[in-house]
Amino acid sequence: MSARDLFHQVVKNALQKESWQITHDPYGLQTDSFDLAIDLGAEKIIAAEQGEIKIAVEIKSFLGSSKISEFYGALGQFITYRLALQKLEFDRTLYLAVPENLYDKFFATLLVQEILHQNDIYLITYDIEQENIVKWIPSPNIVNRSKTS
Repeated sequence: MSARDLFHQVVKNALQKESWQITHDPYGLQTDSFDLAIDLGAEKIIAAEQGEIKIAVEIKSFLGSSKISEFYGALGQFITYRLALQKLEFDRTLYLAVPENLYDKFFATLLVQEILHQNDIYLITYDIEQENIVKWIPSPNIVNRSKTS
């Protein structure tokens, strides 16, 4: 199993502050001969008539010297995890969690936004100091409604 990201606990705390129940830490996936591990699995009851929302979260800090190289790795990892997750638990949505300050400096650029859009990458941005979620892109309520419609 790979090492935890530096901000693993920050994201876990931030999700719990928003009433997410952590169900997996890590979220192990077995597909073909591969043992994969997404950082977190979480669930949230939104309303009795609407049911629950299930997510999986891959956490990245992007603290290395080359943000674009780290992005390449994170993108490939995300796409692989999403495919495996769709085969095993299709009602759980995968998010990539990145620090808010990195989102503003790197992820908000036109090229990266186009890559995210074209590859249907969902994001959570988090504040490292406050340990809270800043943005959901898109909102998990919207994602799950569109999946069941």
